[in-house]
Order: sequence, then structure tokens, then C-alpha cells
Amino acid sequence: MRITLCILTRNEIIGCKHDIPLLHKEAFDEIFAIDGNSTDGTIEYLTELGIPVYIQPRKGLNAACVYAFEKCNTDALIFFHPKGSVPVSDTENFRFLFEQGYDLVIASRNIKGGKNEEDNKIIRYRKWFVTFLALASAVFFRREGPIVWDVLHGFRGMTVRCFTQINPSAEGVSIDLEMVCRSYKKRLKRIEFPTTESPRLAGTSNFKALPTGWKLLKYLLTEIMKGD
Repeated sequence: MRITLCILTRNEIIGCKHDIPLLHKEAFDEIFAIDGNSTDGTIEYLTELGIPVYIQPRKGLNAACVYAFEKCNTDALIFFHPKGSVPVSDTENFRFLFEQGYDLVIASRNIKGGKNEEDNKIIRYRKWFVTFLALASAVFFRREGPIVWDVLHGFRGMTVRCFTQINPSAEGVSIDLEMVCRSYKKRLKRIEFPTTESPRLAGTSNFKALPTGWKLLKYLLTEIMKGD
């Protein structure tokens, strides 16, 4: 099994300077970055480290992920967002699971042993929304196998064969949820392993909560209407 690590960036220079030196590059057969037109030195920093950087031709998270698979030259691809918020060493947990035959592997904040950055708060809007989407997706689409509880964590990987099979949209921000819903429909082999999340080191999320949440609900309704 040959595996690619794809670093997804958009103005993440501080996170990159923290995370990238901690990567064990020899653990992967290919490493590159897909960048959303960073202006803070992220591109230059990664290039100096010898990591190829491809500027995504279209805007959006879905477009970045689809483009990453187009550039991938291996059997499976892992997405990593360098925000300084998850253990970099967890990037090395994917290979064993891919080699065990899993098609979709997700680093989960919401299973036993995992930690969501909201876990120390009384009000956990984001975590509750993710749990709602996880339950709704399972109710409508799961035929067999385990429920995926962290349907929106972008720290995940999928085999190239299966990504082509699920044929996700190249538009919007629903890619993480699409991968789960369509893996249920296609009866793909999936698994989560626990990871711990802390607040990002710097900057703000590129995905505002309310607009992004609404887009995800619209996607889910559209997928339900499609049926099988």
C-alpha cells in the first residue's frame, strides 16, 4: 500500500511552522500541499522544505480535496490540516488501517479516547451539531458496519479507488460529510481512531459556523432526496 500525505493550507504559516517539522516524512510515499492562495508565506515556507505546493484552480474545500486526488500518485491519500491542533504523530496511524483493508479512515474527536476542543465547555454547539449529522447520516444511509461519529473532521484518509467510486461534488464545503454518507451507501469499509483536538495556534477558521452549517444541512437533505 503506497500512501500520500496531503497538507491542506490557506494562510496557515504559524501552524505549518509548528506541525511540519514534526512530520516523519519517511512514513509516506508522497507528500504535497494543496493551497488556497495563501498570502502569509505558507507557500514559500513549504517550498523551502521541499514540499511541492499546488495552488487549487477552484475555490472551496471540496475543490481542494478533489484536486488532491487528481494529483495523487499512490493508493490512498491522507488529509492533514496544519493548525497545531492535533498530534502530528497521528498521521502515522493511517497506514496500518489502510493495510488492514479499510477504505475510509477518520481521526475522531468524538469516540472513546478522543477529545474535542469543546469538551471542557458547558455549551458545545459544534460537537452537538456534528453528533446530529452523524446520527442523521447513519439513520438514512448506513446499511451495515459501524457508525462514523466524527463526520466533519477533515483529518482523514481514503483510498483512491473508493474516492473515485463515491464521486463527490467538486463544489461547496460538504466533502467530509459526503465521504461518510456515500461510504454508507457504497458499503465501504470504514473505521475511526481516537485523536485529541486543542484550539488552533493562530488565525481563525475558514468556515464560519452558521453559513457552513446551513450548507451542510442542504447537502444532507439533497443526499436524502437522491436515495440510493
